[in-house]
Amino acid sequence: MTSLIFVHLLLLGLRAIDTTADAWRRCTDLLPLDLLSFVLERDSSKLIAGVHMKQAGGVRGVLFSSPHTSMSFPSSQLLVDCDLFPKEFSIVVTLKVTSIAPKRNEYIFSLMEPKQVEKRGVREKEEGNNKGYILETNKERTVGEEQRHGEREKKRRVESNEERRRVILGLRFSKKRLHFLFRGHGGVVERWVFRGAGLDDNQWHTLVLGVGSHHVRLTVDCSTPLEIVPSRPFPADLNIQGSKFHIGSRGRWKGLYSGLLRQLVLVPGSDATHQICPSSNPQLAVLSVPALLLDLPVTGREVHDHGTSYETEERVSVGLERSCSGPVQGQMWFNPLRKGLYLCDGTVWVTVLEDHKRLDYVLEHQVLTTSSETHDVEVFQVAGMGLMAAMAHRSTSGSAVYLWSHTGFQLYQNISTYGALAWRHFRMGKKIFLVVSNSGGGTDERKESETDISVIYKWSERRKQFERFQTLQTHCARDWEAFNINQQTYLAVANHRQGDNNHTIDSVIYKWNRLTKSFEVHQMLPTSGAYDWEFFTVGPYHFLVVANAFDGVTTSVDSVIYVWVRGSFQVFQTIKTFCATDWEMFQIGSRVFLVVANGHRLHRNGPSQYAINSTIYELDMNGQLFVRFQDIVTYSAVDWEFFSLGEEYFLIVANSFNGESYSLNSILYRWQGYEGFVPVHWLPTIGCSDWEFFSSKGESYLIYSSAKEPLSKVFKLKTH
Repeated sequence: MTSLIFVHLLLLGLRAIDTTADAWRRCTDLLPLDLLSFVLERDSSKLIAGVHMKQAGGVRGVLFSSPHTSMSFPSSQLLVDCDLFPKEFSIVVTLKVTSIAPKRNEYIFSLMEPKQVEKRGVREKEEGNNKGYILETNKERTVGEEQRHGEREKKRRVESNEERRRVILGLRFSKKRLHFLFRGHGGVVERWVFRGAGLDDNQWHTLVLGVGSHHVRLTVDCSTPLEIVPSRPFPADLNIQGSKFHIGSRGRWKGLYSGLLRQLVLVPGSDATHQICPSSNPQLAVLSVPALLLDLPVTGREVHDHGTSYETEERVSVGLERSCSGPVQGQMWFNPLRKGLYLCDGTVWVTVLEDHKRLDYVLEHQVLTTSSETHDVEVFQVAGMGLMAAMAHRSTSGSAVYLWSHTGFQLYQNISTYGALAWRHFRMGKKIFLVVSNSGGGTDERKESETDISVIYKWSERRKQFERFQTLQTHCARDWEAFNINQQTYLAVANHRQGDNNHTIDSVIYKWNRLTKSFEVHQMLPTSGAYDWEFFTVGPYHFLVVANAFDGVTTSVDSVIYVWVRGSFQVFQTIKTFCATDWEMFQIGSRVFLVVANGHRLHRNGPSQYAINSTIYELDMNGQLFVRFQDIVTYSAVDWEFFSLGEEYFLIVANSFNGESYSLNSILYRWQGYEGFVPVHWLPTIGCSDWEFFSSKGESYLIYSSAKEPLSKVFKLKTH
């Protein structure tokens, strides 16, 4: 009877454990997480405590001088709303290990649980492998085995064992091996060990450790991977609640990483090898490198001795004044006031990078009172008339077209619209058209049919106004995109939802039929709460990217980049986004970028998170895909606008809501080369829904629309 009760209680306990595990929130659908950038870029004006910047072989990395608390942070700050570590992931590392590294274990990074949490004993356990890249066991020696070292040694071993028991996950190396440690099944710390990786040669190397459901692969410099097939997979229930990341250590002096570190990225849910390989420079293959460490156009002197120095070690000092003389020859100085980087030639400072031309200030030029809140503004030129702006007003009473004068925009024409959400202008030959996205405005007809009627208008040269040209059936259309391929004109509509709940519907590509003189359906593309289309061309290739916002359950959905292949669009790449509301493509020199506006995180009935990263991606010509370039914190972002002034490049974001208020600063960012985009101006806005850049008579302007107030504002950009 007693045994039956015990079995019954055991089954109840197991059931409770399973129920709890199901309730735990898993880390899924995450973007690559740049751990090194997260700690280095907290204050971009200076290096944080505990690290020094050095250059070796013309490549920059960081050297850890202490396990400073600035190199640690709670895992919840990056793995948001997660209780369990991803069961499949990759770790991308670029490092340089000196050939005289001591015979000890050094941690590249670790994930540790709080000291007060772990109480039970844990030991490291072995997993066999017969491929030459072995899994080894290292049973922890008991305190009794260390008695010959005396009471002091006993105490040290007990503390060391307790410290090891706190390890949830870590990556470390010894003289000839790379070790991946993790809290395994039953709370046992297991380690997978790769031999023969050849990292201790005083050269730069890029590693990709990919952990899958049935295998573990280590790829070094894009070469043939080393593979382990463990007897048990990586645990799917690795609890990380209350844990902390430590970069370059495990939070203690012992095990502090002594080499140079350039890149450290966690990629949940996928093997990142294909994202960086093949590469023209596999030892320095890039997924995400902190802006502070991006390469400089200088080459240091080679050091041929075998002392303790790295090749071409070059420190970067930060301050307003520095003297240049023989002893500091080859060193660099960053002046935060001038935003300049200089190299000492032994006598004078030589400019490497310096910010010359500046956007001086932004001046409020016009406050435009509108008949309603405005979701979108479209600025365009009409020959013989000048600059015009079409505004998509929320009300069912119509939208307005404005004409630009020396004092600002003046009302020119009212157009009947119904809950207008967006305008797009386009040309076919000399003819000018406007297409509007109507959302129905709650009409009875829309409630019955769950469809809207969006309208194309044509500019009449005789009447000097826009006239109704063609109607198209849409479903709460959020955006139109017009483009040309092979001298054919196309329109793409972003259908957001059908009815109130069905967000997984088709968006439509229309093609102009020269015979019928109308747009006809050309292709249907499945979308999830589509919010925006962006068309762009790179070389001979044509791309179309959709911003998917919501699938009915979560805002964490894939947005899709399509490529034009033999007369239709085919999937080129998917990118995980969070209520994506806008894509903006831009080029700087020969570099091609895409930036997404992420609106908020939401899953089922959980709370919404509005302060999240929007991300800039860059096209990797070798890998033939877009890779993450820079994250920027935004607040329910709904639009990006790119523009240039002279030789300067800018991005401005429409921040619309922070969870409490619609009165926010929308931020203007300037391109700073290796630093990426940095904030330079903060513009107060109310429920900002759109930004547009335009020029008139040699002057440059920005206009924003408000979805919460019946006003828009025009700002004049002054330069010096």
